[in-house]
Amino acid sequence: MSNFTPLSTLLAARTRTEDKVGFTVPGDWLQGRTSFGGLISVMAAQAMRDVAGAAWPAAVRLRALQTSFIGPVTAGPVEVQVTLLREGKNVRQVQALVRQQGQTAALLLGVFGVDRSTIVPVKAPQRPAISRLPEEIAPRSLPPGLAPNFTQHMDMRFAEGAAPISGQPSEISRIYLRLKDEPVAVDLELMTVLLADVPPTPVLSIFTQPTPASSVSWELELRPLAHAPDADGWWRVDTDVLAAEGGYVNQVTRLWAPGGELASLGYQVVTVYG
Repeated sequence: MSNFTPLSTLLAARTRTEDKVGFTVPGDWLQGRTSFGGLISVMAAQAMRDVAGAAWPAAVRLRALQTSFIGPVTAGPVEVQVTLLREGKNVRQVQALVRQQGQTAALLLGVFGVDRSTIVPVKAPQRPAISRLPEEIAPRSLPPGLAPNFTQHMDMRFAEGAAPISGQPSEISRIYLRLKDEPVAVDLELMTVLLADVPPTPVLSIFTQPTPASSVSWELELRPLAHAPDADGWWRVDTDVLAAEGGYVNQVTRLWAPGGELASLGYQVVTVYG
């Protein structure tokens, strides 16, 4: 894949008309016949900010994002329609409908909130140590046509668990990752949403040839970071399969920021076609 559209460039080209925000998805952000799910959620989160949150103070931060992937989002124009459902003193709830060619492709609900006063003590999980550092792992390259297009935007290092299509059963993965070749820094909130959805489901490791898999639903809970991490720092995403039956996989993902803080928790239902 020779084309390369940085995420910051894709976002900067968006347009807005009242409650709708338009994007153009290039082919290098596809995952099979549809767009990478993390990109779909990023576009929706950006549109929520543009339409509902333009006047919100900086203290209002994304706390949860629920995504139902309904249909494919192919390369080309995409429209996100935003509705502010409720704006309370502390919490705002926003809906986004992702549409393409008149069809609804995804439905998202974003929950934004400010910090509250509380006597509950802080519990801030820190990234557990694993056996290898990213510098000790060579990038994994796949022959052209095997890796999804969007992965060219990611530097990924598989540290634990078997890699996809390796013929080795695995129920976990521990992956270091970072976004490549961005000329402009990407908003930290959007970066968290994007990277949390990068890992393939660990069960793909049992196959020996490319096998389709796709998310049906995704619930992401964000823990806003106090400081933006170094742009070249390594994030780590840990995925654990909780259950699998009938071609559906239930899994949980933890995204750790380069400084070791827990950035998000994600829960997914994934379908596997094999």
